[in-house]
Amino acid sequence: MTTTDNGVYYDPYDFKIDTDPYPIWKRMREEQPLYYNAKHDFFALSRFEDVERCSKDWRRYSSAKGTLLELIKSGMAMPPGTIIFDDPPRHDLYRGLLTGIFSPRKIASLEPKVREYCARSLDHLVGSGGFDFIADLGAQVPMRTIGMLLGIPEKDQEAIRDQIDQGLRLEESGPSPADMYARLVENQTGVFAEYIEWRAKHPSDDVMTELLRAEFEDANGERRRLTREEVLGYVNLLAAAGNETTTRLIGWAGKVLAEHPDQRRELAKAPSLVVDAIEELLRYESPSPVQARYVTEDVEHHGQTVRAGSIMLLLTASANRDERRFEHADRFDIHRKMDGHLAFGYGIHFCLGAALARLEGRIVLEEVLKRFPEWEVDWDRAIRAHTSTVRGWESLPVKTRRATQLVSSSL
Repeated sequence: MTTTDNGVYYDPYDFKIDTDPYPIWKRMREEQPLYYNAKHDFFALSRFEDVERCSKDWRRYSSAKGTLLELIKSGMAMPPGTIIFDDPPRHDLYRGLLTGIFSPRKIASLEPKVREYCARSLDHLVGSGGFDFIADLGAQVPMRTIGMLLGIPEKDQEAIRDQIDQGLRLEESGPSPADMYARLVENQTGVFAEYIEWRAKHPSDDVMTELLRAEFEDANGERRRLTREEVLGYVNLLAAAGNETTTRLIGWAGKVLAEHPDQRRELAKAPSLVVDAIEELLRYESPSPVQARYVTEDVEHHGQTVRAGSIMLLLTASANRDERRFEHADRFDIHRKMDGHLAFGYGIHFCLGAALARLEGRIVLEEVLKRFPEWEVDWDRAIRAHTSTVRGWESLPVKTRRATQLVSSSL
């Protein structure tokens, strides 16, 4: 293990660190706000001000080589249509095709369907004594929602989600840069390519059809439609992003609110507080904690030079716990008043699906609290998930009790 002179060591592939990275991130913010890891050859910024500033400076901190450390190191060419792996002007052209699909009005119209998916997942569990926030809920609602938007038949949605999960999972022996991404692309490409070809002949009211029909002016000034490869890039991205981050948010809601029962009971009594609670959950346990960037020119940070060609990790989740920005940053508080956080990124790469994630998170929490105002985590069966992109739970089973049971047991 490589360490720095004062013993500060951060490794995004170390499962022990990933289990609770906040102590080391706190030391980094205080002692090494610009951190360098020699073992994996990357720099990292951990303070809110630094992460926010670099997130919007796409010219010097580029996403075009990927936004994962292992992708940038692999030197792989990024597929077209994957807007998170792109910079302007191409990024703006491709992102513009999705703005209507993820408009506030369009997202708001999904609420009844998302509630239906929640009811389908939860109703049969009432009275069972428990459920799994991931298997029974987090792995179901986001999958159904993004599958509906894309136009993927329900009978195929679970298999596709499982392929995505497997493609993103890290092995404890260490990262396999090219293999990890290649595995994910291979898992998804064959299936989605068939759907796209079928949808081209059988158009419907879904995202695949909209992408196949969309016309735009490309960087060469040519008016055209997307190629099949470009459509495939969009679909791969939306399927993965639409499942993973929201699933982790739902898992964190189960874990954090189990640890803060007074605040959970307050939410059950006053559902209007759930909107702010979701924002605090996103800040307190950011599902996407690390973003990688390729440094295009020499830059200065905290009196040191980072050379062009280096890799910079922007520690989003650390920034969201920065005491310089948030008072009592390590305290979870559903009443916190804050002027924004970085859980969805910042600048041109601000998460296009943020409104959808917020909608799903809010509805899931409202529906859970209606049925299960009381729960505690079954730690003997809880399993952490370890991936390069998101941080959270693979399994989070909870034991539930009705509020009336608690009253009677306390008498």
